[in-house]
Amino acid sequence: MTLRELCARSGIAESGIGQSPEIKHLTLDSRLVQPGSLFVCMPSNRQDSHAFLPTAAAAGAVATIVHKESAVAEARALGLEAIYLPAESYPDTLWQLARAFYNSPTASYKLIGVTGTNGKTTTAWIMRQMLTALGLRAGYLGTLGFTLPESSIELNNTTPFALELYARLDEARTANLDALCMEVSSHALAEKRADGLEFDAAIFTNLTQDHLDFHGTLEAYAEAKFRLFSELPLQSDKPFRATINVADPVGQAFANRITQPVLTFSTEANIEADYHFTATDVQLDSITFDLKTPTGNHRLTAGLGGLFNVENLASAITGLIAAGYSLEDLLETTQNLKPVPGRFENVPIEADFRVIVDYAHTPDALEKLLDSVRPLTAGRVITVVGCGGDRDKTKRPLMGFAASERSDLTIVTSDNPRTEDPETIVAEVLDGIAPNRPAIAIVDRSGAIAHAVSFASENDVVVIAGKGHENYQIIGHEKFPFDDRDFVREALKK
Repeated sequence: MTLRELCARSGIAESGIGQSPEIKHLTLDSRLVQPGSLFVCMPSNRQDSHAFLPTAAAAGAVATIVHKESAVAEARALGLEAIYLPAESYPDTLWQLARAFYNSPTASYKLIGVTGTNGKTTTAWIMRQMLTALGLRAGYLGTLGFTLPESSIELNNTTPFALELYARLDEARTANLDALCMEVSSHALAEKRADGLEFDAAIFTNLTQDHLDFHGTLEAYAEAKFRLFSELPLQSDKPFRATINVADPVGQAFANRITQPVLTFSTEANIEADYHFTATDVQLDSITFDLKTPTGNHRLTAGLGGLFNVENLASAITGLIAAGYSLEDLLETTQNLKPVPGRFENVPIEADFRVIVDYAHTPDALEKLLDSVRPLTAGRVITVVGCGGDRDKTKRPLMGFAASERSDLTIVTSDNPRTEDPETIVAEVLDGIAPNRPAIAIVDRSGAIAHAVSFASENDVVVIAGKGHENYQIIGHEKFPFDDRDFVREALKK
């Protein structure tokens, strides 16, 4: 497709284009430029992306989009055809550019989106497992990466920026997927990264405090989530159905506002919903639950532990029904479900206590995690917890309170400090420790894990929260190898 054709299809004014080279590839990253690439200079607070124009030109880029008018001449001097777009127009333009270039890649398979503060990853991962058990070619895109039946890669963002996201979804089409289960973050919805995608169904799990550094208020955070059920379905020709957790107050408000068809679910018996899920037996590695539906009742067992996973199972099952799959078929798939990496993950160790690693990094998620652990623990609950840097600071004392109120010992440590001082973050978490609850600070995360393991005795459960599946720690702008599970095993060896 030529540059002029691409501009015409995506609504970009191209009257100033002199050359109209063939565009073979789109990228925001100069390191990924190929011969024939259109290189997009993204606005950034950290660096001026126009500085990478020489690198892009040398690698074979033939055109660029810039957000400074002065960069047009610079680009053309390098042999690149250049289009100027004001920075504020980028969110609306880039998804239309990507949809035009990749020719609506999600039209050929079912696309199921999941949004909410907690439970997105587990819900999407469970759905992929269930669809695979039905013999379908199913994929996953989200915090754990991009997974197709024959491959898996890591992603830098839960929901990538539009150009990368559309490229991945085009790969899913090439892989002949039947369905893709995708996490849709509030950042992505606010920045219109997922606009133009053709969702068959979307799920709302819950909303609690998180990302206020980005959204400013809970109301703005909620409205970003709501776009998945209000604005995005209007950009698609596919029939759409929403799945809403009405046990959550924000979910109930969403259900009342959504004009699309809605299926509702609840884990609370006293809340009216289409599907009710009630746990009857919860263990560290399994759940038995009753499912009440408009067409009959069922008792099921799933290979996942922890009470909070009842809500995740509810999200997954109801979401797949909304996407058009048969409840009777889905009921056959829950027995063989496996835990999601880093979500209530029982670390195999040779010891008389247990260790659970979990991604819980919001007050609500931590509360639900520890409330699930406590009834299953004959001994003490020892919790290792921290908070990420350059993120919502107001939740830090809330995390300290949630952990200490529910633990026999809370060890506050470093998470991904990024560009902040780790000791300052730890101090802010410590400010929220509940009165008269034992807590200590060990800023070095490996030392905190080692202390928890050495302190644990028979029948105790050590909970290491915040990083879950992550195998790195971000300090400054760099990633360093760090896996909580590896440090548990190392501590046991010592």
